[in-house]
Amino acid sequence: MINDLTPLQIVSELNKYIIGQDNAKKAVAIALRNRIRRQKLSPELIDEVTPKNIIMIGPTGVGKTEIVKRLSKLVKAPFVKVEATKFTEVGYVGRDVESIIRDLTEVGVQLVRKEWASKIEDKAKQLVDEKIIDYLFPVSKKGKEQKTNLLDGSFYSGTEEEEEEEKKESFDVSTKKDEREERFERTRKKFEDKLEKGDLENRLIEIEVEENIKSTVEVFSNAGIEGMGFNFKDIMGRMFPQKRKKQKVTIAEARKILLYAETQKLIDMDEVIRAAIDRVENLGIVFIDEIDKIASQEKSYGPDVSRGGVQRDILPIIEGSTVMTKHGAVKTDHVLFIAAGAFTTSKPSDLIPELQGRFPIRVELNILNKEDLKKILTEPCNSLIKQYTALLATEGLKIEITDDAIDEIAEASFLVNEQTENIGARRLYTVLEKLLEDISFNAPSLKKKQVTIDKKYVKKKLQTIVKSEDLSRYIL
Repeated sequence: MINDLTPLQIVSELNKYIIGQDNAKKAVAIALRNRIRRQKLSPELIDEVTPKNIIMIGPTGVGKTEIVKRLSKLVKAPFVKVEATKFTEVGYVGRDVESIIRDLTEVGVQLVRKEWASKIEDKAKQLVDEKIIDYLFPVSKKGKEQKTNLLDGSFYSGTEEEEEEEKKESFDVSTKKDEREERFERTRKKFEDKLEKGDLENRLIEIEVEENIKSTVEVFSNAGIEGMGFNFKDIMGRMFPQKRKKQKVTIAEARKILLYAETQKLIDMDEVIRAAIDRVENLGIVFIDEIDKIASQEKSYGPDVSRGGVQRDILPIIEGSTVMTKHGAVKTDHVLFIAAGAFTTSKPSDLIPELQGRFPIRVELNILNKEDLKKILTEPCNSLIKQYTALLATEGLKIEITDDAIDEIAEASFLVNEQTENIGARRLYTVLEKLLEDISFNAPSLKKKQVTIDKKYVKKKLQTIVKSEDLSRYIL
C-alpha cells in the first residue's frame, strides 16, 4: 500500500531498475512521502501543503525519465510524460499546455477503469459463460408462453364434461413438461461442463454484437478536438440507439467480444470518473522533459515559437489552476511536476523567475562511468543482458556472456560516449545490437544452439569501430 512506503523503501524499489543517481532517488522519495504525509493532515492544513516540484539536471540516458516512470508505477499514480518543445504559446498553431492535464485525466480514467475491470472480472466471466450457453442451447420464449397458456384453465371454455377432460389432458401435459424440463436441464448441464473443460472453444456460434458506426461529423473548438468539454460520440449514442448485428464466431472469439461488453455494463463510469479525478488531483505526476529547450537565452535569433510565452502559459498550471476536461473540472494545485533537461547550452536560471520559484528542488544527475554501465548491463530486474538472453531463447538458442565480455562491452560503450556524443546508457543498446547482429540474424538456422560470447569475440566485433571515431559516429 502507498501508506506503508517509507523513503527508504521507495529508494529500494527504484534501485531494482536504476543504477546510481542516489540524490535524484532521494529527492523523489521525499516528494512522494510528503504526499502520504499530506493525506494525514487536518482539513485546515491539507489544502495548504503544496507539492515541492523538482528539476532534474543531467545529460540524456542517465535515468531521469526511468526514475519518474518507475515512481508512478510504484504508487499506481496517473503519470504523463511530455516534451516541453511540443507546446506553443496561445495564439500559435500547436498544442496548448492545458492538454497536459487533459492527457493526465485520460490516463487516470483508464487506470481506474482497469482496476474496476479486474474487480468485476469473475462476475463478468460468469455472465459470459451463461450467455454462451444460451447461444448454444437457446430457450424459446414463445414456446414457454404457449406451454404456460396450455396449462392455464382460464383459456378454455366449454361444458363441465369438456372441462373435466381438459383437466386430465392438462395433467398429462404437465407430466410431459416436467420430463422435458429435466431433459433440458440435463443437456444444458452437459454443455456447461464441456464449456468449463474447454472442449467447445473451436465451435462456431452466432452472437449479437453492437455495430460500430463511425461518425462522419467532426466538431472542433478553438483548442482543437481535445479541448471540447463534452463527448460528442456519447451524445450521438443517446440520440440514436446502437444497432445490433449477428456475427458467426468461434466460442473463443465470442468470449473476448462478450467479456468486453459485459465488463462495460458492470463498470459504473460515473464512479470511475469521480475516483480518477480525485487520483489525478492528489497523486498525478507530470514529467516535463527537455525544459531546457524553452529556457529563454540572452542571445536568441530567428523563430523560437515564443519560448518565454510557453513558460508563462505553463506557470498557472504548475502554480495551481482549474482545467476543463471532457470528464469535468480538474484542479492542478496538488499535481507533482518533475522537469528535466540537459542544460548544456542553457542553465536553470535562464527560466523565467516565476517558473524557477515553482521548482524549489534542484537535483543534478551524474554522468555514467564504466562501472555504472557494467552494472546497468547486469544488475537491474530488466537488464539488457537478461532481455537479449530471453529474446534469443525463444529461438532455442542459449547465450552465455562471460564477465570479461561484459567488462569489454562497458569499456567500449564508455569510450564511444567520450569520443562522440554522450548518450549515457542508451549507448549500450547500440553496442549490444552491433555485437549480436550476426547471431540474432542467423539464430533460427543455427545448428549449434549454445553460444558463448567472450572478451575475444567482443573485441573482434567492436575493435575497428571503437578505434575509428568517424565510424563510431555513424554506426554506434
